[in-house]
Amino acid sequence: MTDIPKLQERLREFADKRDWKQFHSPKNLSMALIVEAGELAEHFQWLTQEESFNLANEKLEAVGEELADIFVYLVRLADQLDIDLAKVVERKIDLNEAKYPADLVRGSARKYTEYQ
Repeated sequence: MTDIPKLQERLREFADKRDWKQFHSPKNLSMALIVEAGELAEHFQWLTQEESFNLANEKLEAVGEELADIFVYLVRLADQLDIDLAKVVERKIDLNEAKYPADLVRGSARKYTEYQ
């Protein structure tokens, strides 16, 4: 498994070799991330729940590429802002565990403000 700091370094080198750091502002990276998320959503638009779980291999590969694009921009954005992505994800999981206690929310899609 590749860790996030190694990915950040590889992406930093990739951008540096192409003189792209000048374009990788937090604003631009966050906008690119949203564009890629939209491209991901296009693959699922108009599908039923069941169809979204049963993608053809070609469609699944395309979805994987969109996920990779999203992840690349997310990792690059975290690097540009000097955010330890793994650390903040762990913290967010802890916060969500407190907001959504399993015994209170099991099987429910309601927001935490609806049951507290």
